[in-house]
Amino acid sequence: MPPRSTRPEIDTTVAHNARIWNHWLGGKDNYPVDRELGDRIRSFFPEIVDNALADRAFLVRTVTHLIREEGIDQFLDIGTGLPTHNNTHEVAQALAPHARVVYVDNDPLVLAHARALLVGSEEGRTDYVDADMTDPDAILERAAATLDLDRPVGLMLLGVVNFVGNDVVVRDVLDRLLGALAPGSFLVLAHPTDEVDHERAHEVAQAWNERGTPRLTVRTAEQLRGFCDGLELLEPGVVSCPLWRPDAPEVGDVRPVAEYGAVARKP
Repeated sequence: MPPRSTRPEIDTTVAHNARIWNHWLGGKDNYPVDRELGDRIRSFFPEIVDNALADRAFLVRTVTHLIREEGIDQFLDIGTGLPTHNNTHEVAQALAPHARVVYVDNDPLVLAHARALLVGSEEGRTDYVDADMTDPDAILERAAATLDLDRPVGLMLLGVVNFVGNDVVVRDVLDRLLGALAPGSFLVLAHPTDEVDHERAHEVAQAWNERGTPRLTVRTAEQLRGFCDGLELLEPGVVSCPLWRPDAPEVGDVRPVAEYGAVARKP
């Protein structure tokens, strides 16, 4: 981790994904430039807020499933974003107070708010790693101080792979991360798609990439299934996030959003 004096300052002149996402979720940790772009996208694609909410609900359901049904009690959450509600450690430690969670992000504003992410249960542990997703070796080395990598881990990649445009790079990162995790570990993936509303999905990506950072890529279900090669995809496979094992009261009353989700097990 570089010394604080060499870390990049927060650039409030360019919209940033973590702050825009925070704005859509009703948070206050954002700047006028983020609200301007977020509102511009919402003006022609109001369902983008549904995407954000569906992504967070998907996190809650998948963490709950991994703890209750799969016995997972440690999580590596990469691309953490700004603290909101139902953060990974809150969901995990409410169900398993001894659970351990390591967050990873490289946004200076997220780093500034890391203390909020580190307030967990007395029995469990939470930690924060300042690193980029494309540097898996650094992530694994630092995460090993908190997580036991010889035991299964839930690898959370929600809304972050879409900021790496090259599929080969994504595959390499996933191979290196998952290769270091124990058998029985899980990959939890959420990613925007153009298969629910093709035209407007690309309109969102174009607006984002003109004004925001980092650049956004949308992908198909086939591409996301490719990222899960060698893993065991849990049913129902790669689907719109609200359709991944919805809670009983929601069954039959859920609508797809332009955000796919998947959970896969390392054999």
